[in-house]
Amino acid sequence: MSGKRRGWSDSTPLLAHQQSQSQKQHQQQQHNLRQFQRRSSSNSQSSVSLEMTSSAVPTATARSVFLGIDVGTGSARAGLFDEDGKLLGSSSSSIQIWKDGDSVEQSSTDIWHAISAAVKAACSLAKVSKEEVKGMGFAATCSLVAVDADGSPVTVSWSGDSRRNIIVWMDHRAVEQAERINSRNSTVLQYCGGALSPEMQPPKLLWVKENLPESWSMVFRWMDLSDWLSYRATGDDTRSLCTTVCKWTYLGHAHMQLNNEKDSRDMEACGWDDDFLEEIGLGDLVDGHHAKIGRSVAFPGHPLGSGLTPTAAKELDLVAGIPVGTSLIDAHAGGVGVMESVPVTYSEPKESDGEALCHRMVLVCGTSTCHMVVSRDKLFIPGVWGPYWSAMVPEYWLTEGGQSATGALLDHIIESHLAAPYLANRAASQRISLFELLKKLLDTMMHDLKRPFVASLTEDMHVLPDFHGNRSPNADPKAKGMVCGLTLDTSQNQLALQYLATVQGIAYGTRHIVEHCNANGHKIDTILACGGLAKNALFIQEHADIIGCPIILPRESEPVLLGAAILGAVAARRYSSLHEAMKALNAAGQVIHPSKDPRVKKYHDAKYRIFRELYEQQLSHRSLMAQALA
Repeated sequence: MSGKRRGWSDSTPLLAHQQSQSQKQHQQQQHNLRQFQRRSSSNSQSSVSLEMTSSAVPTATARSVFLGIDVGTGSARAGLFDEDGKLLGSSSSSIQIWKDGDSVEQSSTDIWHAISAAVKAACSLAKVSKEEVKGMGFAATCSLVAVDADGSPVTVSWSGDSRRNIIVWMDHRAVEQAERINSRNSTVLQYCGGALSPEMQPPKLLWVKENLPESWSMVFRWMDLSDWLSYRATGDDTRSLCTTVCKWTYLGHAHMQLNNEKDSRDMEACGWDDDFLEEIGLGDLVDGHHAKIGRSVAFPGHPLGSGLTPTAAKELDLVAGIPVGTSLIDAHAGGVGVMESVPVTYSEPKESDGEALCHRMVLVCGTSTCHMVVSRDKLFIPGVWGPYWSAMVPEYWLTEGGQSATGALLDHIIESHLAAPYLANRAASQRISLFELLKKLLDTMMHDLKRPFVASLTEDMHVLPDFHGNRSPNADPKAKGMVCGLTLDTSQNQLALQYLATVQGIAYGTRHIVEHCNANGHKIDTILACGGLAKNALFIQEHADIIGCPIILPRESEPVLLGAAILGAVAARRYSSLHEAMKALNAAGQVIHPSKDPRVKKYHDAKYRIFRELYEQQLSHRSLMAQALA
């Protein structure tokens, strides 16, 4: 951490021994050099393709490379980064997914095979030898993995298919279980916005216990996916504070009073609330000192076991013993990979590094969007997950907002429209993305209709984007999507308008989360964005205009992979803390500013008011129909 204060999370539970003086001097020299380089290039933005390896200049001495692995909803990805945080190369491999109504399932075996393929391809493309990889880390969706005592998959599916041993994060089968848990109003719920989401693990665990008793009795370990990946790689069952605190109701702040100099490799799990587990019907998980859900926890980046096991090393074509850091949820890895990616001009001299960090919100925009913001003090915010202690950056409280369907919603809006196949063919013939073609259509419509700005095209169309419920700040899994302003028009222009209105609806949702957080103690004035949707120019500009904040994009195109790689760098003891690694390896790219046209602000203020009214109308309609059916 910065300054003279040395937090307990930067000491032995994370790193067993302090760095030697020579290591610190070398680290400071490297940090100074990177600061100079960042000042020289803070206004530029680079992009790196899979094949680009020119940034890796051959030298006489062996280089150090850090490997980040991220398992998303549809693919497993691997990325290799140098000591300046620059991407050397990456690759991805698709993973299988089964969807049946509210149930969404995957296979841990399939995912590990995909990881193996991605790692080998990334190393080949980046021309990185296995000996150059000095540390690695995993990030993944917050999906639930079930394995038996031998580590073999245990089915969590009605189908009985043993391959299907993962309940995917977006699975909503446990809505009724979540409602029952929330009805008890336990004090534990204060630390997740006042209510559990069906996307969290306790409702899913309760669903399996009630509906698949044979599977329930067979499971030896229940694990978050990223924890399972670390376990599969190292044989170490230590869980991450990130996963356990954010998705399992583990109370991480129970560790705040531990001795700063406690010389232990990891920490005994003391944050489980046994009374809560008993109360909600999961008391059997207390058995064996919580053996099935985690007997020890560690800060993200803590070195696990003896590093990569010989078996895993052979499967990934890496060297056994490579340090592996305790994992992160994928969105939180994005936060680690981007939160210090600010131009030098954005760092106020009067503010400490710690205080400046608390003014930033990271949007991790992919299939869904997560909204990550940290604070020194714990802030209880109704409808917003947290406060989570040390769940992303050690010693900071994390507040986590979210929208359950953003990229997935845009895909749904486009793919369900009659004009979609025609537009897809047009985009392919022009060798541009479908999103780029839609942006061109909107620009043409603005010109032809003589509109003052693109956003004004949707004056008659309004979207409430809660097609998969509302995660924040209403915390309403029963919320539904709404589209106001449809006609019989099925043309490509109409699809473009629906697409724009949906982008705006998503941005209004983020504005609602930002305003709600600031009204409850946060001081957010800067937004950083990463993920697939952050590469969509229209999506980012609409967010900047609607929120009224500049949006900073990272220099590197794969910040989630960078965040995972940072875990490996910390596990390899190249940095004294996760935050120090972030400051050294994060770098800013392009900055998107809100429109200065006052008409744009006035327009979005009006549409935002309609956005808020749509949900209130839905609640009223829900009440009316409930009374009618009573």
